[in-house]
Amino acid sequence: MFDFLFKTAKVEPDLSFLAVDMHSHLLPGLDDGLKEVEKSVEFIKELQKLGYQKLICTPHILSDLYANNRETILPKLALVKQALADAGVNIKIDAAAEYMIDPEFADIVGKAKKEDFLTFPGDYILVEMSYLAPTPVFEQTIFNLTMLGLRPILAHPERYSYYHSNFERYERFKDLGCKLQVNLLSLSGGYGPGVKKTAEKLFKNEMVDFLGTDMHHERHLNMLKDLATKKEFYALVKDAELKNKELLS
Repeated sequence: MFDFLFKTAKVEPDLSFLAVDMHSHLLPGLDDGLKEVEKSVEFIKELQKLGYQKLICTPHILSDLYANNRETILPKLALVKQALADAGVNIKIDAAAEYMIDPEFADIVGKAKKEDFLTFPGDYILVEMSYLAPTPVFEQTIFNLTMLGLRPILAHPERYSYYHSNFERYERFKDLGCKLQVNLLSLSGGYGPGVKKTAEKLFKNEMVDFLGTDMHHERHLNMLKDLATKKEFYALVKDAELKNKELLS
C-alpha cells in the first residue's frame, strides 16, 4: 500500500489511508483546544489537505473544568459547519466527546442509558483517564459502559506514563473489550521519548485500533504535518488493522 513512499528520506504527506480523524479539539471555545471559529476552519482545511475525508471533534467532558454536554457541543458543531459552508469547504464533520473516567463519570454511567452519551458510529465511546495516576474506577466503568451496549475506546494509552513499565495493563484493557487509540503526535515524539517508545511498542504488538490527531493548537498541526512526511511513520503503521474507516458512515 505504501511501497512508493520508501524511495526517499521524506515523502509527500498522505493520511488518506486513515480517512477519519476521530479525536480532536477543533470546536471553538469548549475546552483547551481552539478558541475561534476562524481557526477551526483554517485547521480543518489543513487536515483535508492531508487526506482526511471526515473529522469527528471530541471536546473534553471533565467534571467542573469542562462541563460540556449536548447543549454546549452541538451548537458549536453547527457553527463550524456553517462557517465551512460559507468558506466553500466540503468535508464531513461531526462531534462526539472525550469523557474523563473519574468517580463522577462512573456514577453517571451507573445511572445512564446508551443514548445519554455522544458517541461515534458503531456505538464507540471515547474515554480517557488522569495522566497523574491510575483511575481506581476505570475497569468497573468500562464494564458498565459495555453493559449499556457501548464500545469504549481508550484515548492515548501511551501517554499514561505510570503504565510504561507495566505493559500488561494495556493487555488487560484489551481483554476488557476496550479499543486503544494512539495519538499521531505521540509517534512524532511530541510528548517525549518514553511516550513515543510506548506508542511504537503498541503498534509492534498489534494492539492499536485507532489513530487520532488529538489536535489542540498550531504546534500540534505543525508536528502532524512534519510526521506525515516521515517514511518511518508509514513503515510502522502500514500493516496495522486500524478501524478509522469504520467511522465514515
